[in-house]
Amino acid sequence: MTASSPLSGVAERYASALFELSGSAKNIKESEKDLDSFEAAIEESADLERLIKSPVFSADDQFNAVNAILEKASLGEQVANFIRVVAKNRRLFALPSMIAAFRVLAAQSRGEVSADVTSAVALDKDQIAELSAALKEKIGKDVVLNQIVDPTILGGLVVKVGSQMIDTSVRTKLNSLKTMMKEVG
Repeated sequence: MTASSPLSGVAERYASALFELSGSAKNIKESEKDLDSFEAAIEESADLERLIKSPVFSADDQFNAVNAILEKASLGEQVANFIRVVAKNRRLFALPSMIAAFRVLAAQSRGEVSADVTSAVALDKDQIAELSAALKEKIGKDVVLNQIVDPTILGGLVVKVGSQMIDTSVRTKLNSLKTMMKEVG
């Protein structure tokens, strides 16, 4: 992984630290599951998302709120303590990036490749399985899909695996057509 921004550097360092701890404790899978659960909680709660992303909350307010949530959540102690450290260090804004970076490390340790798939609507299980199989055939490794829904692409898919990107979105095709029309007329 290469740091392309200060945020990704912070996220990668924290994710690496948690990954090493999880590897030492032989509980990478459990840590990944706990991080997925916390990420789902962030996505389901606008208040929690605002708490994590907003700089207007004091460090103590963020820590106390996150600590209260973690005491009620059924997360493993390692991930709960990790999130507490992130909150204490005023890095909650980077937590979603840390979770994504941890996923990449976990997938690499299993010999998998991670792919970001952007679609206008959520893909169903059959579509995900078919896309995973096609990517596995092309790449030669198991592919874990991170699904992103972005209605602005209008239709089609944007698939990013490492530095490769396949863009079959309707938005891109329309933009290409618009450019061609300007050149002609």
